[in-house]
Amino acid sequence: MASVNKVILIGNLGKDPEVRHLEGGVAVARFPIATSESFKDKSGQKQERTEWHNIVVWRGLAEVAEKYLRKGNSVYIEGRIRTNSYQDKEGVQRYSTEIVADNMTMLGGRSDNGGSGGGNYQESSAASGGNYAGGATADKGSSPAGGFQNDEPDDLPF
Repeated sequence: MASVNKVILIGNLGKDPEVRHLEGGVAVARFPIATSESFKDKSGQKQERTEWHNIVVWRGLAEVAEKYLRKGNSVYIEGRIRTNSYQDKEGVQRYSTEIVADNMTMLGGRSDNGGSGGGNYQESSAASGGNYAGGATADKGSSPAGGFQNDEPDDLPF
């Protein structure tokens, strides 16, 4: 029987992405996002519940996250759930759950730092991690600015 591991989230960054570059120059970024839901309890009072999700993006998506994402930004994430296990200092087995994103869309308008507030980025299945969806493409060596090329016009009114 086939199975599916697919997660779709829309939320706000809890802090700026933390980016590391591994051996061979592979970038990995980690950041938390918060999703909230509102509901009325038994007494009719409005309640809000916030859930925090640990997001991991690799290669080109990590570079885009490092350059454009900031605390408070809204973001759409597609990916898969992954649970890791480890032993803490006392030898107790612990678990951490994270979302490994393969598609990311920045939501909202133009940000204060001059970057555009929107863009759809998708990690390719190729090992090079060089292709993106949504009107933006990246090829290693095609652009001096880290291989990122934005085909959208700069004279947009927002």
